[in-house]
Amino acid sequence: MAVTDFFAGEIAVELMKTLVSISRKSLLCKGSADQLRTTIGELLPIIEEIKYSGVEVPANRQFQLDGLSRTLKEGQELCEKVQKSGRWNMYKNLMLSRKMEKLTKRVSTFLNGQLQAHVLADVHHMRFETTERFDRLEQRLGSLKIGSAGRGGWMEEAVKEVEMEEEKWVDGGFGNLTGMGIALGKKKVKEMVIEREDLGVVGISGIGGSGKTTLAAEVCRDGQVLSYFSNRILFLTVSQSPDVEQLRAKIWGFISGGCYDDIPLQFHCKTAARCLVVLDDVWSLSVLKQLIFEVPGYKTLVVSRFVFQTVVNASYKVELLRENESLLLFCQSAFGQRTIPPAANVNLVKQIVNECKGLPLALKVIGASLRGQPEMYWKSAQKRLSRGEPICESHESMLDRMAISIKYLPEKVRECFLDLGSFPEDKKIPLEVIINMWVAIHDIDAEEAFAILVQLAERNLLNLVKDARAGDMYSSYYEIFVAQHDVMRDLALHLSNRGNINGRKRLLMPNLDTELPTEWERHVDQPFCAQIVSIHIGEMSEMDWFRMEFPKAEVLILNFSSKEFFLPPFIANMPKLRALIIKNYSTFEATLHNFSVCSNLTNLRSLWLEKVSISQLPQFTAPLKKMQKISLALCKLNNSLDQPSMDLCQMFPCLQELTIDHCHDLIELPTSICKMQSLRCLSVTNCHSLLELPADIGMLRSLQILRLYACPLLRTLPPGICELVGLKYLNISQCLRLSCLPQRIGKLVTLEKIDMRECPQIFDLPKSVPSLQFLRCVICDEEIFWSWKDMVKSEVHVEVPERCFDLNWLRE
Repeated sequence: MAVTDFFAGEIAVELMKTLVSISRKSLLCKGSADQLRTTIGELLPIIEEIKYSGVEVPANRQFQLDGLSRTLKEGQELCEKVQKSGRWNMYKNLMLSRKMEKLTKRVSTFLNGQLQAHVLADVHHMRFETTERFDRLEQRLGSLKIGSAGRGGWMEEAVKEVEMEEEKWVDGGFGNLTGMGIALGKKKVKEMVIEREDLGVVGISGIGGSGKTTLAAEVCRDGQVLSYFSNRILFLTVSQSPDVEQLRAKIWGFISGGCYDDIPLQFHCKTAARCLVVLDDVWSLSVLKQLIFEVPGYKTLVVSRFVFQTVVNASYKVELLRENESLLLFCQSAFGQRTIPPAANVNLVKQIVNECKGLPLALKVIGASLRGQPEMYWKSAQKRLSRGEPICESHESMLDRMAISIKYLPEKVRECFLDLGSFPEDKKIPLEVIINMWVAIHDIDAEEAFAILVQLAERNLLNLVKDARAGDMYSSYYEIFVAQHDVMRDLALHLSNRGNINGRKRLLMPNLDTELPTEWERHVDQPFCAQIVSIHIGEMSEMDWFRMEFPKAEVLILNFSSKEFFLPPFIANMPKLRALIIKNYSTFEATLHNFSVCSNLTNLRSLWLEKVSISQLPQFTAPLKKMQKISLALCKLNNSLDQPSMDLCQMFPCLQELTIDHCHDLIELPTSICKMQSLRCLSVTNCHSLLELPADIGMLRSLQILRLYACPLLRTLPPGICELVGLKYLNISQCLRLSCLPQRIGKLVTLEKIDMRECPQIFDLPKSVPSLQFLRCVICDEEIFWSWKDMVKSEVHVEVPERCFDLNWLRE
């Protein structure tokens, strides 16, 4: 212990004695002496603690205590002058009183300024040293293999279990989630940061509230990461409106060792020390590009809601919590413990946890808002959550915070995101359905609609789930699905359900219900201005519907689950309807009634029917000249397309796309299809009973895409196919009994791609194959690969793909 520490304490004690004496004698200095005595009294215990702690004081603290000793000595000398001063020497006593006031301020400054700064520094050093000690302890314990071989010792596993349990609740936020979903992410990010020298810029992405920043902080605290970068880690928050120049200066100063001037565009030092810069909460690609330096040994970890694929070399998407992890975090927030208390309603707690869908921020906020509330309040909260409504002010603030991701989207992209609230939770949505809807109401083409979906996916606002076949310009949109986290759907509902119900742009039922919302019935006296109407309902009869008017509705989505379904009469009062989507989620096809209500929808452009039984199509009062797309998926057709009175060409004179998928009672296509001169795309897929195609199919002069995959009973292709002079893509994959290609296939001079994988009966190719002048890609089996290579030009890409067996559609 330093000698100065002792003297500072002794001087303070002697000074206190003198101050007591002065406060009794001098009238003018009494107030100053009392104040100084109080200040010194606060200081004495601190000095005593330093004296007898037995800890050596660092050099910088020693310097500060030396200054304190000098100040106290000056105070002691001043007090001696006060005592010697005559009681009636008013001027001298006044000057001495002012000096004592100045001395009081100097001592107070030390207490309130320098001393507090040192305390904060002590806390920081203690936390850092504790982390280092635990890292060293973890490394040492890792070498102890006490227990069964190959699995690690019981000592190691026990210590890790204790550490994970304690770390879960560190820092009071929604958790330092080590061992709760973050462990895997931490491992993968560490691999990118310290094991992959070829990756200069890596990323952590995920939806708002998923724990991205927590994961980044965990990585930065990791002992291996700290050691790899020699503790040279800089953590910066970028935010939405950053001072880019200031951030660049900080980064460059950190990289170059404190030099903030003359920031170069590139840095070519070959021996730069390793360092890591973490850029948290990045919103803009242009900003990110300005904050990245090309320096050997320097890595950037980008933490964002977006995936910056053009800049980030590799990225990890934060995984949400599993069921048991979600319950544990929720219980800690709601009950202050890790399990559900015996007195709580277990089923109700689990229902609310399930509504949070593994999002840490939602679990924390909703749990805290329900803490100490009665069970009836919890039940009300569960119902509001199921409707996508906020349950309290803090929950609404959380949604508003997450809405920042939407706020900065271009207006059209933002509107498209809000449209996604029209679809059920926990369901994959065929991309074709979304494309049809957006094309109908946003005045965009299919390519732009797809680009918007990609943009939303890059911002983690949705996921694109691809079939193994998807990926090029000829892929069917039905081969790609859209999946959205329920919290993102709740956000879309929250933003869409604001304002007067009759004036909303979207009228949405948030979840499946047995009847229409009472709120809708209460406002039926006025027309609804909604552009999109989405209904999630069970079985409905004619009497279950009430009268509603939708003069501006352009999209109607009917999601239901029942064996029979009566279409709503108000469809007839939707003169602007452009897209009609009818999806049944029950196990078997539902019988549709009142289909005739669609007979006068002259503005209808697209129709999607899924898992319904169609007895007959309605007799339309006038041709639907604007109908461009019809999709029938998992439907029972009952020969409804091939009735004597049915002329598809007259009914849909401008139809461009016809999709028939998984319709197992389809044996042959109606001959009237061959008269559809405007038809560009015909997809008859997964129709396991289809035996043959119409002989006159060659009349479809505008047809560019013909998909016939997974039709196992189809034996031959009619010669008329060779008359399809505009055909660019032919898909006959998984047509297991198809024995050969048409002999005159060479007449398809515009054909660019043919997919004939898993056609085991085709052994030879027609001699006209070399005439396929524009052919550029062939996908086939290995048995016929060399036949194609020998007969086509060298620049044609012939590919043998891996076999893929995917039955995911059965889960839908």
